[in-house]
Amino acid sequence: MSSPVYDIIIVGTGPAGLGAAFHLAEQTPSLSILMIDREKICSGGLLNDCKQNYTYPIGFAAGNWTREEAERLLPQVEKWLQPAVKEKQNLDIYRRRAERLGVTLLDVRQAHVGTDRSRVLIQRLLDELRRRGVQFMLQKEVTDVFDDTEGPGVVIADTGKVRARKVIVAPGRKGFSFLQQVMERMGITYIDNVVDVGIRVETSVGNYPIVNDYYDPKFLFPDAVRTFCTNSGHARVVLERYQGFSLVNGHALSEEQTGNNLANFALLKTIGLKNPVRSGQQMAVFLARLANEIGGGKPLMQRVGDFRMGKRSTAETFNEDLYDFPPSCPVTAGDLGLAVPAKIMRHLWAAMKKLDTIVPGVLHPSTIMYYPEIKMYANKPAFLDSHFRVSANVYMVGDGAGTSRGITGAWASGIRSAEGILSEQQDQY
Repeated sequence: MSSPVYDIIIVGTGPAGLGAAFHLAEQTPSLSILMIDREKICSGGLLNDCKQNYTYPIGFAAGNWTREEAERLLPQVEKWLQPAVKEKQNLDIYRRRAERLGVTLLDVRQAHVGTDRSRVLIQRLLDELRRRGVQFMLQKEVTDVFDDTEGPGVVIADTGKVRARKVIVAPGRKGFSFLQQVMERMGITYIDNVVDVGIRVETSVGNYPIVNDYYDPKFLFPDAVRTFCTNSGHARVVLERYQGFSLVNGHALSEEQTGNNLANFALLKTIGLKNPVRSGQQMAVFLARLANEIGGGKPLMQRVGDFRMGKRSTAETFNEDLYDFPPSCPVTAGDLGLAVPAKIMRHLWAAMKKLDTIVPGVLHPSTIMYYPEIKMYANKPAFLDSHFRVSANVYMVGDGAGTSRGITGAWASGIRSAEGILSEQQDQY
């Protein structure tokens, strides 16, 4: 039997991997830990915008978490991320308006770092782990994970097999396809039937003034629609590039930067598919590729004023005097009705109308709706225990594995996998 090179290999340096690494290194400093990432610095939500939510259930995947379990671990997440929690005001006003419409406004403890400051945070975290003896292989891609008769390990491009006693796989949302391939090769049962499909809404702060009182307001609407990832201050809509298509997302810079008077947020509908549908991910990919095809290789955008009148937006309509700000992400002006499935669009638009009653102004004709914003993090492996173990020696955590939906939940899921490894180690002695 081959001797393992490391005690623990962690695939991914995002919040789930970091959560596991910090807990392992703190509780058992003698462990040899290797973290591997194909990027030079961890990507995803920790790098881009770095918005953190410290209130259950935000960021915690249903079915994997109880309130008690989340609230037990959130202080540990806060210990390492050291958030500057934002203040809120006037929530009762918005909450009363929402309740009259059957809408819920959640009160969430939040912090925001900003895309321009996130690298400083990440570097502090990585430096602290290096000080504790954790090793890194950056810009190295893991192509496979295994757990055979000789134990677990990973296959690294241009390097080959590296073995460890335990492997934690935490590649984030963009690792969704990679995780599926690994699970299929390892014979791990999983469910992939849930996907979030929606739009990114961009408007002026004057048309969405709630952001002055509550940085990232969390509204839950009927028909499984919710607001997600609100940005203001110096906010912009950005592209996320995948193989063969692009999605939209939102970022904001820190408060150190001059504001641009824009706000954006996602409006997402959660779709639970039933048999015989094979894959929510594949549905999402088809929808994204359709939108990009209609948009000439780019996502689509449409002004609310044009949508209400039943006509497509054109580049010219984005320059008339009624439309008082240019798009921060100038993709293809068009007609969302050609790309968004009708049922999804009906539910999104119904939520928009309710939101305009709660926060009057958001349906100003100048407001832009970008499509597609799709969250493909719906893998649900058949976990063997509460520590997210999928085989004798392999754990899968984070957004890509469906254990979380955000930075704090991902970090907490990494802690739970680390607790499982340490408890097994104690049982052996």
